Amino acid sequence: MKLSVLAASLCLAFAGAVVADDEKIVDLNLSVIGQYQTGVFDDGAAEIVAHDRRSQRLFAINASKNTVDVLDINDPTNPLLMGTIDATALGGGANSVAVHKGLVAVAIEAEDKQAPGVVAFYDAVDLNLIDTVPVGSLPDMVIFTHNGKHLLVANEGEPNDDYTVDPEGSISIIDLKHGVSHAKVRTADFTRFNAKADELKAQGIRIFGPNASVAQDLEPEYITVSKNSKRAWVSLQEANALALVDIRRARVMKLLPLGTKDHSLPENALDVSNRDDMINIASWPIKGMYQPDAITSYKFRGRTFIVTANEGDSRDYDGFSEEERVGDLVLDDTAFPNAASLQKNENLGRLKITTVDGDSDGDGDYDEIYSYGARSFSIRNARGKLVYDSGDDFERITAALLPDDFNSNNDENDSADSRSDDKGPEPEGVTVGKIEDRTFAFVGLERVGGIMVYDITNPHRVRFVQYLNNRDFTVDAQLPDDSTNPLVGDLGPEGIAFISEDDSPVESPLLVVGNEVSGTTTIYAIDVVEDEDEDKDDSEDKK
Repeated sequence: MKLSVLAASLCLAFAGAVVADDEKIVDLNLSVIGQYQTGVFDDGAAEIVAHDRRSQRLFAINASKNTVDVLDINDPTNPLLMGTIDATALGGGANSVAVHKGLVAVAIEAEDKQAPGVVAFYDAVDLNLIDTVPVGSLPDMVIFTHNGKHLLVANEGEPNDDYTVDPEGSISIIDLKHGVSHAKVRTADFTRFNAKADELKAQGIRIFGPNASVAQDLEPEYITVSKNSKRAWVSLQEANALALVDIRRARVMKLLPLGTKDHSLPENALDVSNRDDMINIASWPIKGMYQPDAITSYKFRGRTFIVTANEGDSRDYDGFSEEERVGDLVLDDTAFPNAASLQKNENLGRLKITTVDGDSDGDGDYDEIYSYGARSFSIRNARGKLVYDSGDDFERITAALLPDDFNSNNDENDSADSRSDDKGPEPEGVTVGKIEDRTFAFVGLERVGGIMVYDITNPHRVRFVQYLNNRDFTVDAQLPDDSTNPLVGDLGPEGIAFISEDDSPVESPLLVVGNEVSGTTTIYAIDVVEDEDEDKDDSEDKK
């Protein structure tokens, strides 16, 4: 049975926090209505997606060809490839795309990933190149401010594989007030924090690359912009932190540590072993580093809140790696008197953790265990303080709905439990959208697949709404040699875009998901579920 049917029948069994009596309850039902198929498997053929309301076109990063696929969605049930933007002459790879009022911005890394990249601007209708603007090393994400006056670029600045060249991470701020031809670029960097490495580490910000300054070590991943277009928050995934940026001044104002998640608490349970032949969501003496990938933001009662998809990520290069498994550590016998039992493969032994953190007294053994990611999504205030976390929802919900395919990988079916030792369902993408005065979060699970939907209108009273996974676990995940039809459905959701009712080509909101493993761009209809009791009351009133 297709999981979309199963999910729809059981999703309401997992309610979130209790909603106050005076708050409106709006339930949604997502359903697949359209899909564009590249026919390319496991090569990043559909990653980041962006929508242009004027032309009703989708722009989808196709990393396998270093292009942007341009899809006509005037009929969202039948998205059609109507053109491509070819970035091959401008660099080594197109990484991200954003659109604002007919202007398309594409982030393109250099052939040498450690060298400065460019942002290329195109016309959304004729797809002609307007101009290019130089930016920092490995531009990995672009976003327009809400007023369209600036484009922000997250320059990740990753080291080379030998870790002998480590460029600085930064945020390029491109001033577009006088048009692309007169664009001015300023850089918000981290150099002023170089002398504060010890202070930042004491706050919980991870600075640990070999011989790296703070500016070299911080790697901007994703950006969200305040509604007034004055501030931006940037996820620094490996550092487990956010950066607060003043857009007008092109200055990093603060670095905000995100802390860790206590997995010994029952509400933060997780499955940690891929060798126990069972679903075992339990409490363990480990701390999860939130390490968000995608982030977004919204306002509630005049205040900005940041929503994070807590994927987790390690540094694992030929020249330096922080990855290890618990079974290979020397655990402190005072902190872990039951170390021998914990380190069995069916317990914590297989869990991937960092060797950078945990030896708090410097004696060579580990007093604490830190794992990657939090297997959740979170909501934080503008200062980075945690307001809400979804706890163990993602694994408990997928375990109930997918008992035979729990924590599967995204490139292979019949792979149940294979990701339990390594970030579990791995939430990566997130976006928010407003429907009937309620704000909803849509979170993509990179490994097992599917979209989690939560009502986050009030960040203090969050409610789970639906989980939908357009993946068929009964067929081979690989694409057939003689067909471009991905019978398996969608694998590896990465980029997610919400299209409001006002911006939609139809009279309802839509959700668009780029799936990097299956190479599919999928369009979901979002329908409001009518309350049968209210309908009955309305009909009685009309009699």
